[in-house]
Amino acid sequence: MEVHLSHEPAESTSADTIAVGAFEGESVSPPALQALLDSGEAKRKLGAIGLTHVEGRRYLLAGLGARDAFDSEAARVVAAGVAKRARELGARALCWDVPASFDERAVGALVEGTILANYRFDRYRTSDDEEPDGGLESLTIRADGDHGAALVRAQVIAEAVNATRILQDTPGNDMTPTDLADRALAIASEHDSLDVQVEGRKELVERGMGAFAAVAQGTAQEPKLITLRYRGSGASGPVLGFVGKAVTFDSGGISLKPGAAMDEMKFDMSGGAAVIEAVGAIAQLALPVEIVAVVGATENLPSDRAVKPGDIVRTMNGKTVEINNTDAEGRLVLADCLAHAISEGAERLVDLATLTGAIIVALGSTYAGLMSNDDPWAAAVEAAGAATGELVWRMPLHPEYKKLVRGSYADLNNAPERGKAGSITAAEFLAAFAGSTPWAHLDIAGTAWNLGRAYAEKGGSGFGVRLLVELASANR
Repeated sequence: MEVHLSHEPAESTSADTIAVGAFEGESVSPPALQALLDSGEAKRKLGAIGLTHVEGRRYLLAGLGARDAFDSEAARVVAAGVAKRARELGARALCWDVPASFDERAVGALVEGTILANYRFDRYRTSDDEEPDGGLESLTIRADGDHGAALVRAQVIAEAVNATRILQDTPGNDMTPTDLADRALAIASEHDSLDVQVEGRKELVERGMGAFAAVAQGTAQEPKLITLRYRGSGASGPVLGFVGKAVTFDSGGISLKPGAAMDEMKFDMSGGAAVIEAVGAIAQLALPVEIVAVVGATENLPSDRAVKPGDIVRTMNGKTVEINNTDAEGRLVLADCLAHAISEGAERLVDLATLTGAIIVALGSTYAGLMSNDDPWAAAVEAAGAATGELVWRMPLHPEYKKLVRGSYADLNNAPERGKAGSITAAEFLAAFAGSTPWAHLDIAGTAWNLGRAYAEKGGSGFGVRLLVELASANR
């Protein structure tokens, strides 16, 4: 989608549809829109959309709710609603007549919401009877201020989110660990500031990544350890370590999952996909930061070679783990990836993983779970989530939870007693591999797909990309 900034009146643009926002208790123009409000046909409540025509031009009147309650997430949601309505009406060129009070974040959120709502995954459809001519082709932001940089940033980030959603929505037969690694290689080829190294099964064993290798031994697909390093010009602040779980299909292994909704386990690579695309966006924006990104990609399948419940493996940092449940595989992959990120120089860690069903029970799809060993770093991650609408809720770590992941025959066990603090004990397991490095774990199992928000209702949501870019932007 093309995105433009205009300082001319909205009606002077070539857009076939103009969107105008209405705050509670405030008037709007042109007069036909005010008449729409006065008649009750249109509402000012957040998300309401009215339609009228003025001099042959289509206008959408978007309710913005109360001005003092309006924020960038509200702008994102409103923009998505307008974009969907415009598409239904056959619009190709949309112009937002932005209220003068909108700051750069709100303006950027309009761009994000529009681009995200315009996403369609139709790679496997032979025809599209509902929308044969495609969706919105251009977006013009008519505003008085100089919001050019905000528009560029928002477009880059939103396109990275949509690229993540493509990776997520692609089925496991076409999104193998090799396919994911190829995407990382393609992104790195576009930026001189970005290097990538891809290693396979042999290298995992040579590096002593016994936990990651154990998960991968049940599949014929070659696992991939993907390491991206970004060095921005004028980089300052600590080296950031982004770590992503990328189990491209998770059957549960020998501890086989129930068949219901197993098709959704193609989304178990969502954390890794978000890390790859976020680093690509950071490189495109040329942010002055240094990042080591590590993605562990594999399938988790049952076979005569698969790891068995009760097996004991040795991880990269030397700790031993008894594998009591092969469906608790994500923490095994992440354990070695966290250790690898530290060995590559990461000084602040954040990992993203669709790790536990327990986090969905606790937080639903509104918040991702946050667990951390460092209060200032946790606060930075929380702030990045709040600023981008990718909300996180901090949950506690505690010595009593740590006791639950002690092994009977090894240092650790990967599946403590069921029913007790499932998300927290998974994080306590990972904490053993973060060590003293400031670390934050984001359990995104409830937010990675079927988010239910206007801009990402079904399928992959791309959750984490906006948060990671914001975190990198704030790193000083």
